[in-house]
Amino acid sequence: MESLVSIITPNFNASKFVVDCLKSVQNQTYGNWEMIIIDDASTDNSVAIIENCISGDDRIRLVKLNENSGPAVARNVGIEASKGDYIAFLDSDDSWISEKLEIQVVFMQKNDIALSFTSYYSVNEHKENKKLIEAKGIVTYKDLLTNNYIGCLTAMYSVSRLGKVYMPVVKKRQDWGLWLKITKNNVKAYGINHPLAWYTRRQNSVSSNKFKLLKYNWIIYRDHEKLNRFQSLYFFIQLFLKKMTK
Repeated sequence: MESLVSIITPNFNASKFVVDCLKSVQNQTYGNWEMIIIDDASTDNSVAIIENCISGDDRIRLVKLNENSGPAVARNVGIEASKGDYIAFLDSDDSWISEKLEIQVVFMQKNDIALSFTSYYSVNEHKENKKLIEAKGIVTYKDLLTNNYIGCLTAMYSVSRLGKVYMPVVKKRQDWGLWLKITKNNVKAYGINHPLAWYTRRQNSVSSNKFKLLKYNWIIYRDHEKLNRFQSLYFFIQLFLKKMTK
């Protein structure tokens, strides 16, 4: 029997995108999955849209948070509720190609991999200005300290190898904090150099502003990785230079 994959999907006011997200999961060629959608107290009509889309599909569960708590808390609620052998992440404004899970699960099982990720396409809200983000072959903890090479919408980790690993509760860069937490224990992340997902660049989001993100990088270095000031500054400068040359 195929291993169960738990798909963790936080949602906040993604009414324009969530239908494509859900359809991309329902159209997967890999059959054994569950999807846990955690609505983070949305104020638009995305919950009604989700409920309509998942009606009759018992593979998908919707969890509603009473107050807006941020994506880290939402994803951690999903991880806690998950039952899968693998945990994958997909935000409600992003989507996958139909073979994504099949390709990735086979890759991980064949090579006994604990954490993997893939290449993906980045597009604007109108699915224009497509950019290919290529996956680095092998990523270590030290690599990740200089740059977040792992797109959250492409990542998958093995629960049997790692147990359930949760994201640090920080407003942004919580996914990067998770990859650091995993790879810090001598685990390497392996990339699949094939675009298997679509990332939506939303206007005016914190993640679309490189300078706003820098303060969250510092929080990860100091508060979560417990690096001293010299180490934090060293990796911060490297990360800053990489961001500015993109």
